[in-house]
Amino acid sequence: MIAVVLLAAVSPPRALPSCLGKPTVRPSSVVLACADANFGMRKLVWRGWGRATARATGTAYANDCNPNCAAGHFHSYPAVLVSSGRQVCHGVPSHARLRISFPGRTPFPKATPADLVYPRRCS
Repeated sequence: MIAVVLLAAVSPPRALPSCLGKPTVRPSSVVLACADANFGMRKLVWRGWGRATARATGTAYANDCNPNCAAGHFHSYPAVLVSSGRQVCHGVPSHARLRISFPGRTPFPKATPADLVYPRRCS
């Protein structure tokens, strides 16, 4: 157990867990609402991958769930994703959380920055 903890402390993250907890290297898309996939990002372009913090720009998509999520419509928004924190997933140093921000329009006008942080857990 000590070796695993030291690996996480010394090695920079090289992966990001998917919704299923599988470590994924430099993903091109990420689902943030893992339960129903109604919110996520695609067309990710990463900068700083392999460092303690990595940043990606891309297109967020969100279901407006109007009149309900099954009949709702997806809308796109320019967004920035920051991957940070450390953990070890299946022996791979990985990031532990994602934070999304919107430079313009947002699907969540009443959200606080804390509302837009998504933990990523290993399976």
